Amino acid sequence: MDPTSSMSASGSSLMAKVAPQAPEAGRWLDAALAAQEAGRLTEALAAYEQLLTFAPEHVLGWNNLANLLRQSGRCLEAETAYRRALEWALARAPVLTPESALERAQIYANWGGVLEDLGRLAEAEAAYRHAVALAPEWAPAQFNLGLLLLSQGRYAEGWHHYEARKAVFAEHGTLPFPEWQGECLQGRSLLLLPEQGYGDTLQFVRYARLLKERGVAHLSLLCADALAPLLQTQTAIDHLITRPETLYAHDFWISLASLPYRFGTLPDTIAAPPYLKVPAEREALWRDCLPPAAWRVGLAWKGSAWHENDAHRSLPHFSVLQPLWSLAGVQGVQFVSLQKGEGEGESEACAAQQPVIAAGAALRDFADTAALVAQMDLIVSVDTALAHLAGALNVPCWVMLPRHGVDWRWLRHGEHTPWYSPSLRLFRQQEAGDWRTVVDDIALQLRRLR
Repeated sequence: MDPTSSMSASGSSLMAKVAPQAPEAGRWLDAALAAQEAGRLTEALAAYEQLLTFAPEHVLGWNNLANLLRQSGRCLEAETAYRRALEWALARAPVLTPESALERAQIYANWGGVLEDLGRLAEAEAAYRHAVALAPEWAPAQFNLGLLLLSQGRYAEGWHHYEARKAVFAEHGTLPFPEWQGECLQGRSLLLLPEQGYGDTLQFVRYARLLKERGVAHLSLLCADALAPLLQTQTAIDHLITRPETLYAHDFWISLASLPYRFGTLPDTIAAPPYLKVPAEREALWRDCLPPAAWRVGLAWKGSAWHENDAHRSLPHFSVLQPLWSLAGVQGVQFVSLQKGEGEGESEACAAQQPVIAAGAALRDFADTAALVAQMDLIVSVDTALAHLAGALNVPCWVMLPRHGVDWRWLRHGEHTPWYSPSLRLFRQQEAGDWRTVVDDIALQLRRLR
């Protein structure tokens, strides 16, 4: 199923309108931008380096070079390039104007992103705050500051800045009735709108019950077909709408991801799971579909390729899970692939060496997946919607997290998140790209359980 998608607004290209000082600089800039647009990163890097050799004061060149260096994992070099961009921006426009303020804000925000990558969080926060002070209306800086604060569990301030995502992504169009801003809901109707990925809906639908407790008379939720049969088990929702063209007027609307802000959610006030359950008819359908086993472990190793951080958060191949197979049979463990979509066929190609029951192709929607998840003693997954589903059902789940680009809801450190504690446990990469150590640790912990 599709993953959660809550990534930062990273690597902003400057909107500088200052012309290069010579035709040669313009040609190098055009060549760099063309190569960058086509994804030819090595060629683009070389063109930017030529540009900056010829015109070392070129702010746009330094900023875009830094973006590419960061994209290539060369974070220390990227930080140096952002510093140079800022130095030349200050030299070029010592008197602050609206245009120069925005230019500096963009550089500070980009610089903050690479400082996050380097783990220098206090410096990253300072850079984001500089950006916000320079251009308070520029949403990406607000949003990135919000993500940083939330990732540290600093929810009291973080939710306010996280609201800037609405301007960054602009997922919702104009509706002919107002967004809920905290007004009294007694006897009113409210429409909940989804945002980003399936995981966000599964995470935030827990607020439906709290809205009912505030007196909402009619609560509707717009959702994807794949989620509807499962979400029907959330009894606080009066109406699920799966076709946007059938939307009708309510007193208010609000995005699901804005509900934590409106409720003033803190880490110790999050409504605990379970808040979803398996539809009875799906439970009956799937109850006897698996052979008997002493202990079942469900697996998912890839998310959707469109996710911005997928190169980091997904395993490169099913075979990376090889250390787990020593537990199969001998330890009474039965592995079940819940992988859907990307990478689904990888387990079948390795069937002779790696024993697993491949169930992904038979899963029609999240209700089917929930019915199968409920039969597992444990889920082992990368950061996808499956982890949120297991959490919402209160099924034990171990989530494998990358070193870079970890989503804010998993926090920066520790083995647990307040959203699904204590049933969900986090296993974090210590070195970028090193999934083998993570899988070895999971195999060790499984042996201790068995």
